[in-house]
Amino acid sequence: MDDGVTIEDEGGPEIQNIQIENQDLKNQDLNFLQETVGPLFAEYGWYLLFMCVGVYLLVQHLSKRRKGTSKSTSGPMLDPDEVAKRQQALEASRKRMQEELDAKAALFKERRQQLEEEKRQQKIEMHESMEAGKSYKGNLKNAQDTEEPSTSTAVLKPKKDKKPLRSSDYNPLSGDGVLPCSFRGPRRRGPTAGGG
Repeated sequence: MDDGVTIEDEGGPEIQNIQIENQDLKNQDLNFLQETVGPLFAEYGWYLLFMCVGVYLLVQHLSKRRKGTSKSTSGPMLDPDEVAKRQQALEASRKRMQEELDAKAALFKERRQQLEEEKRQQKIEMHESMEAGKSYKGNLKNAQDTEEPSTSTAVLKPKKDKKPLRSSDYNPLSGDGVLPCSFRGPRRRGPTAGGG
């Protein structure tokens, strides 16, 4: 290797090692950090600070959550007999609620069957009255009156001298009745007549 560099052995390998170490120490100076990191902090310093604070708070939050979940899983040990009693009480409660629900469903089904039977009876009565030539509306009103007695004692009577509000030839689409057509065209816009 002849690159134009000549190595002279002055004092042996120990001196060469010392010279190489001195060169390395010169390169390890902190000037290069100031040249590279200084402008970075000058431009993005606040962003880096807020990001570091955010990461710190996130780590704290996650560590609290991890402690909370580890406490709940390794919480106080429950007695197996107590757990069994709770489960039995829960099953008994569910069974009681199911029985109540079944009873309500049976009552609902019974009421629905009664209503259907009443409707069927009304249809039979209506059919029989129509075959006999009677009006069923009167029978239906009488049946409803007997089932639901009226609580009010005052009966409203219609007035005999009642005048109609409008004449029989009134048509709301014809306008106010004065003119057959009341359409006016749009106003023309033009120069205003004003003083000059």
